[in-house]
Amino acid sequence: MALVNICDVTVLNNPTSFLKPFQFEITFECLEDLPEDLEWRIIYVGSAESMEYDQVLDTILVGPVPGGKHMFVFEADPPDVKKIPVDDIMGVTVVLLTCSYRGKEFIRVGYYVNNEYDDPELKENPPAEVQYNKLTRNILSSEVRVTRFTIPWHDTKASTEEGEQKIEEDTPASTEMPAPKISEEFEARIAQDLAYERAERERMTSKIPMTDPGNIYPQDDIRFYHSEDSSSLCMP
Repeated sequence: MALVNICDVTVLNNPTSFLKPFQFEITFECLEDLPEDLEWRIIYVGSAESMEYDQVLDTILVGPVPGGKHMFVFEADPPDVKKIPVDDIMGVTVVLLTCSYRGKEFIRVGYYVNNEYDDPELKENPPAEVQYNKLTRNILSSEVRVTRFTIPWHDTKASTEEGEQKIEEDTPASTEMPAPKISEEFEARIAQDLAYERAERERMTSKIPMTDPGNIYPQDDIRFYHSEDSSSLCMP
């Protein structure tokens, strides 16, 4: 059983300029006192084609954490545009919020991010060189992907062996890659998700029936949450 549960994540200052910081208001609950820090990260997926372009926007340590409910605002600078392929700057990508304990990631929250010009004229006739100061970033917080991993929480040999066994059973070995890289499987899921998103956009504009790319997320691995409030999402 996880000792830390995320109760709510609210995306602040959204939509906003592409060049402004990311802001997440995070509420989480600890079921018991944690003697060591929780490590939180915000990762921007620069391209679905390669993990090479992933950027860790910021990392913070919170702890030691007493049992109970806690809230904080996690702010991170926007990605370095020089590290993103030009063809991937605009359009849909993903931002990840992760949390680890004792070096092991136990939860990953993923949001779609859409970058586009707010000016209709620029949308119709985009300039040859991207004008970053005129781009709008919109985090699609009404749909979020949450992945949970089983980890050992207590510093005992028995619990460590049990936790490692559960990780092997519940998640592919590739998820144990060193942070901030995401696994090849998750990278493939992102690529398929982006393809699904593009297909849906084409369907909405051309009225062509959308082709389902398949069940990307196993039911026991990923949970889908929908919220009427586009800026706030509750994760029980």
